[in-house]
Amino acid sequence: MLDGIRRAAGMGVFSVLASLAAVTAAAQAGPPGEGIEVVTHPWVVPPPNWSPEAYFTNLKDGVTLESPFVARFGLSMRGIVPAGKTAGTAGHHHLLIDQPLPLDFTKPLPFTEHYIHFGKGQMEAVVNLPPGTYTMRLVLADQGHIPYFVYSKPLKFTVSRQNQGVTAASLQGPPRIEVLSPGDRATVQTPLRVQMHATGFNISHAGPKVPDTGHFRLVLERSGQKAEIIELDGGQTELWLNPPKGDYSARLELMSNTATGNVIARAKTVAFSVR
Repeated sequence: MLDGIRRAAGMGVFSVLASLAAVTAAAQAGPPGEGIEVVTHPWVVPPPNWSPEAYFTNLKDGVTLESPFVARFGLSMRGIVPAGKTAGTAGHHHLLIDQPLPLDFTKPLPFTEHYIHFGKGQMEAVVNLPPGTYTMRLVLADQGHIPYFVYSKPLKFTVSRQNQGVTAASLQGPPRIEVLSPGDRATVQTPLRVQMHATGFNISHAGPKVPDTGHFRLVLERSGQKAEIIELDGGQTELWLNPPKGDYSARLELMSNTATGNVIARAKTVAFSVR
Protein backbone atom coordinates (compact mmCIF):
# COMPACT_ATOMS: atom_id res chain seq x y z
CA MET A 1 0.00 0.00 0.00
CA LEU A 2 2.81 2.33 0.80
CA ASP A 3 5.02 3.23 -2.13
CA GLY A 4 7.81 4.34 0.14
CA ILE A 5 9.35 7.27 1.82
CA ARG A 6 12.61 8.88 0.79
CA ARG A 7 14.73 10.32 3.58
CA ALA A 8 15.97 13.82 3.25
CA ALA A 9 18.36 14.82 4.73
CA GLY A 10 15.65 43.65 27.15
CA MET A 11 14.65 41.40 30.05
CA GLY A 12 15.29 42.46 33.67
CA VAL A 13 17.09 40.20 36.15
CA PHE A 14 13.81 39.16 37.76
CA SER A 15 12.27 38.18 34.41
CA VAL A 16 15.31 36.12 33.46
CA LEU A 17 15.33 34.28 36.81
CA ALA A 18 11.58 33.68 36.63
CA SER A 19 11.90 32.17 33.16
CA LEU A 20 14.77 29.91 34.20
CA ALA A 21 12.86 28.83 37.30
CA ALA A 22 9.84 28.00 35.16
CA VAL A 23 11.93 25.90 32.81
CA THR A 24 13.46 24.04 35.75
CA ALA A 25 10.05 23.38 37.23
CA ALA A 26 8.77 22.02 33.91
CA ALA A 27 11.73 19.70 33.65
CA GLN A 28 11.27 18.39 37.17
CA ALA A 29 7.56 17.81 36.58
CA GLY A 30 8.11 15.23 33.84
CA PRO A 31 8.99 11.55 34.17
CA PRO A 32 12.60 10.65 35.03
CA GLY A 33 14.86 11.23 32.05
CA GLU A 34 12.22 13.25 30.24
CA GLY A 35 13.79 16.66 30.80
CA ILE A 36 14.10 19.55 28.40
CA GLU A 37 16.96 21.05 26.45
CA VAL A 38 17.48 24.69 27.39
CA VAL A 39 19.39 27.20 25.28
CA THR A 40 21.30 29.55 27.58
CA HIS A 41 20.67 33.21 26.80
CA PRO A 42 18.89 35.98 28.74
CA TRP A 43 16.30 36.44 25.99
CA VAL A 44 15.34 32.77 25.78
CA VAL A 45 12.03 31.91 27.48
CA PRO A 46 9.91 28.74 27.69
CA PRO A 47 7.26 28.16 25.02
CA PRO A 48 3.65 28.89 25.96
CA ASN A 49 2.70 25.21 26.27
CA TRP A 50 5.65 24.47 28.61
CA SER A 51 6.05 21.00 27.16
CA PRO A 52 8.42 19.33 24.67
CA GLU A 53 6.65 18.32 21.47
CA ALA A 54 7.24 17.43 17.84
CA TYR A 55 5.17 18.90 15.03
CA PHE A 56 4.98 19.42 11.27
CA THR A 57 6.06 22.90 10.22
CA ASN A 58 4.52 22.88 6.73
CA LEU A 59 1.40 20.69 6.99
CA LYS A 60 -1.98 21.30 8.59
CA ASP A 61 -4.49 18.74 9.79
CA GLY A 62 -7.09 17.92 7.13
CA VAL A 63 -4.95 19.00 4.17
CA THR A 64 -5.46 17.55 0.69
CA LEU A 65 -2.34 17.25 -1.46
CA GLU A 66 -0.65 15.37 -4.26
CA SER A 67 2.19 12.95 -3.67
CA PRO A 68 5.06 12.80 -3.46
CA PHE A 69 5.28 15.71 -1.05
CA VAL A 70 7.70 17.06 1.53
CA ALA A 71 6.96 16.80 5.25
CA ARG A 72 9.05 19.09 7.44
CA PHE A 73 9.72 18.33 11.10
CA GLY A 74 9.70 20.77 14.02
CA LEU A 75 10.74 20.17 17.61
CA SER A 76 10.11 22.19 20.73
CA MET A 77 12.24 22.17 23.91
CA ARG A 78 14.39 19.28 22.74
CA GLY A 79 17.37 18.79 20.47
CA ILE A 80 18.32 16.40 17.71
CA VAL A 81 21.09 13.81 17.82
CA PRO A 82 21.56 10.92 15.35
CA ALA A 83 20.67 7.34 16.21
CA GLY A 84 23.30 5.49 18.19
CA LYS A 85 24.46 8.68 19.91
CA THR A 86 23.62 9.98 23.37
CA ALA A 87 23.42 13.66 24.33
CA GLY A 88 21.17 14.55 27.24
CA THR A 89 17.55 14.14 26.19
CA ALA A 90 18.14 14.82 22.50
CA GLY A 91 16.82 12.27 20.01
CA HIS A 92 15.97 11.67 16.38
CA HIS A 93 12.69 11.84 14.49
CA HIS A 94 10.43 8.96 13.47
CA LEU A 95 7.47 9.23 11.13
CA LEU A 96 4.54 6.92 11.92
CA ILE A 97 2.01 6.37 9.14
CA ASP A 98 -1.41 4.98 10.04
CA GLN A 99 -0.04 3.87 13.39
CA PRO A 100 -1.09 4.84 16.93
CA LEU A 101 1.35 5.87 19.60
CA PRO A 102 3.28 2.92 21.03
CA LEU A 103 1.57 1.09 23.86
CA ASP A 104 4.92 0.47 25.52
CA PHE A 105 7.38 3.38 25.61
CA THR A 106 10.14 1.11 26.93
CA LYS A 107 10.50 -0.87 23.69
CA PRO A 108 12.26 0.33 20.52
CA LEU A 109 10.23 1.39 17.52
CA PRO A 110 10.20 -1.21 14.74
CA PHE A 111 11.73 -0.77 11.30
CA THR A 112 8.84 -1.08 8.85
CA GLU A 113 7.28 0.99 6.07
CA HIS A 114 4.88 2.33 8.71
CA TYR A 115 7.67 3.38 11.10
CA ILE A 116 10.21 5.50 9.23
CA HIS A 117 13.46 6.32 11.04
CA PHE A 118 15.50 9.48 10.47
CA GLY A 119 18.61 8.42 12.30
CA LYS A 120 21.03 10.80 10.59
CA GLY A 121 19.47 13.93 12.10
CA GLN A 122 17.23 14.85 9.15
CA MET A 123 14.53 17.48 9.46
CA GLU A 124 12.33 16.48 6.53
CA ALA A 125 11.16 13.60 4.35
CA VAL A 126 9.69 13.06 0.91
CA VAL A 127 6.50 11.05 1.32
CA ASN A 128 5.14 9.07 -1.65
CA LEU A 129 1.72 7.47 -1.16
CA PRO A 130 -1.10 6.38 -3.49
CA PRO A 131 -4.44 8.21 -3.35
CA GLY A 132 -6.26 7.76 -0.08
CA THR A 133 -6.74 9.17 3.41
CA TYR A 134 -3.98 8.72 5.97
CA THR A 135 -2.86 9.70 9.44
CA MET A 136 0.74 10.36 10.40
CA ARG A 137 2.58 11.66 13.41
CA LEU A 138 6.13 12.30 14.62
CA VAL A 139 7.76 10.56 17.58
CA LEU A 140 11.16 11.45 19.05
CA ALA A 141 13.28 8.51 20.20
CA ASP A 142 16.67 7.95 21.82
CA GLN A 143 19.87 6.36 20.53
CA GLY A 144 18.28 2.90 20.63
CA HIS A 145 14.98 4.00 19.00
CA ILE A 146 13.15 3.84 22.33
CA PRO A 147 10.55 6.63 22.22
CA TYR A 148 10.50 9.61 24.50
CA PHE A 149 7.19 11.07 25.63
CA VAL A 150 7.71 13.65 22.88
CA TYR A 151 5.46 13.39 19.85
CA SER A 152 3.18 15.33 17.54
CA LYS A 153 -0.57 15.42 17.33
CA PRO A 154 -1.92 13.03 14.68
CA LEU A 155 -2.18 14.73 11.30
CA LYS A 156 -4.92 13.48 8.97
CA PHE A 157 -4.44 14.16 5.27
CA THR A 158 -5.77 13.06 1.90
CA VAL A 159 -3.67 12.24 -1.16
CA SER A 160 -5.72 13.18 -4.21
CA ARG A 161 -3.20 12.05 -6.82
CA GLN A 162 0.13 10.24 -7.03
CA ASN A 163 2.44 11.76 -9.61
CA GLN A 164 4.92 9.54 -11.37
CA GLY A 165 8.51 10.40 -12.18
CA VAL A 166 8.84 13.14 -9.56
CA THR A 167 12.25 13.11 -7.87
CA ALA A 168 13.01 14.04 -4.27
CA ALA A 169 15.56 16.60 -5.47
CA SER A 170 12.95 18.42 -7.54
CA LEU A 171 10.69 18.75 -4.49
CA GLN A 172 13.31 19.64 -1.91
CA GLY A 173 15.56 21.89 -3.94
CA PRO A 174 19.23 22.50 -3.13
CA PRO A 175 20.71 21.95 0.35
CA ARG A 176 20.04 25.03 2.48
CA ILE A 177 19.01 26.35 5.87
CA GLU A 178 16.12 28.74 6.50
CA VAL A 179 14.43 30.86 9.13
CA LEU A 180 10.79 29.78 8.89
CA SER A 181 9.53 32.31 11.41
CA PRO A 182 9.39 35.18 11.97
CA GLY A 183 8.85 36.10 8.35
CA ASP A 184 11.01 38.67 6.62
CA ARG A 185 9.86 42.24 7.42
CA ALA A 186 7.31 40.93 9.93
CA THR A 187 6.19 42.90 12.97
CA VAL A 188 5.88 40.63 16.00
CA GLN A 189 5.06 40.70 19.68
CA THR A 190 6.84 38.85 22.45
CA PRO A 191 7.34 36.12 23.19
CA LEU A 192 8.18 35.26 19.61
CA ARG A 193 9.04 31.90 18.14
CA VAL A 194 12.07 31.50 15.90
CA GLN A 195 11.79 28.35 13.80
CA MET A 196 14.76 27.04 11.85
CA HIS A 197 14.96 24.38 9.16
CA ALA A 198 17.62 22.45 7.28
CA THR A 199 17.18 20.79 3.88
CA GLY A 200 19.91 18.41 2.81
CA PHE A 201 21.87 18.84 6.05
CA ASN A 202 21.84 16.75 9.22
CA ILE A 203 21.39 18.39 12.62
CA SER A 204 22.94 17.18 15.86
CA HIS A 205 23.81 18.09 19.41
CA ALA A 206 27.43 19.27 19.28
CA GLY A 207 28.54 17.08 22.18
CA PRO A 208 29.02 13.75 20.37
CA LYS A 209 30.89 15.48 17.50
CA VAL A 210 29.10 13.44 14.84
CA PRO A 211 30.71 13.77 11.38
CA ASP A 212 28.62 15.38 8.64
CA THR A 213 26.35 17.15 11.11
CA GLY A 214 25.96 20.72 12.30
CA HIS A 215 24.08 22.85 14.80
CA PHE A 216 22.36 26.19 14.35
CA ARG A 217 23.75 29.54 15.47
CA LEU A 218 21.49 32.59 15.46
CA VAL A 219 22.94 36.11 15.33
CA LEU A 220 20.57 38.98 16.17
CA GLU A 221 21.68 42.50 15.30
CA ARG A 222 20.10 45.92 15.94
CA SER A 223 21.40 49.39 15.30
CA GLY A 224 23.78 50.75 17.92
CA GLN A 225 23.84 47.54 19.96
CA LYS A 226 26.20 44.63 20.30
CA ALA A 227 25.16 41.56 18.31
CA GLU A 228 23.50 38.81 20.30
CA ILE A 229 24.85 35.35 19.45
CA ILE A 230 22.77 32.34 20.43
CA GLU A 231 24.37 28.91 20.02
CA LEU A 232 21.89 26.09 19.61
CA ASP A 233 24.58 23.50 20.26
CA GLY A 234 22.12 21.14 21.89
CA GLY A 235 20.69 20.36 18.46
CA GLN A 236 17.64 22.61 18.95
CA THR A 237 15.68 23.78 15.93
CA GLU A 238 13.46 26.44 17.53
CA LEU A 239 13.61 29.17 20.16
CA TRP A 240 11.14 31.33 22.03
CA LEU A 241 12.54 34.80 22.68
CA ASN A 242 11.62 37.88 24.67
CA PRO A 243 13.97 40.54 23.24
CA PRO A 244 13.67 44.30 23.81
CA LYS A 245 11.54 46.28 21.38
CA GLY A 246 13.33 47.35 18.23
CA ASP A 247 14.25 46.49 14.66
CA TYR A 248 16.29 43.34 14.19
CA SER A 249 18.29 41.54 11.56
CA ALA A 250 18.55 37.77 12.07
CA ARG A 251 21.38 35.76 10.57
CA LEU A 252 21.19 31.98 10.80
CA GLU A 253 24.28 29.84 10.36
CA LEU A 254 24.88 26.11 10.41
CA MET A 255 28.05 25.37 12.37
CA SER A 256 30.14 22.24 11.94
CA ASN A 257 30.15 19.83 14.87
CA THR A 258 33.63 18.53 14.06
CA ALA A 259 35.52 21.57 12.75
CA THR A 260 35.29 24.31 15.37
CA GLY A 261 34.26 27.65 13.93
CA ASN A 262 33.55 26.28 10.47
CA VAL A 263 30.31 27.57 8.92
CA ILE A 264 28.65 24.90 6.76
CA ALA A 265 25.79 27.05 5.46
CA ARG A 266 24.19 30.46 5.88
CA ALA A 267 20.53 31.37 5.52
CA LYS A 268 19.09 34.46 3.92
CA THR A 269 19.04 37.31 6.43
CA VAL A 270 15.62 38.01 7.91
CA ALA A 271 14.55 41.46 9.17
CA PHE A 272 11.77 41.85 11.72
CA SER A 273 10.46 44.36 14.26
CA VAL A 274 9.46 43.75 17.87
CA ARG A 275 6.70 46.07 19.03
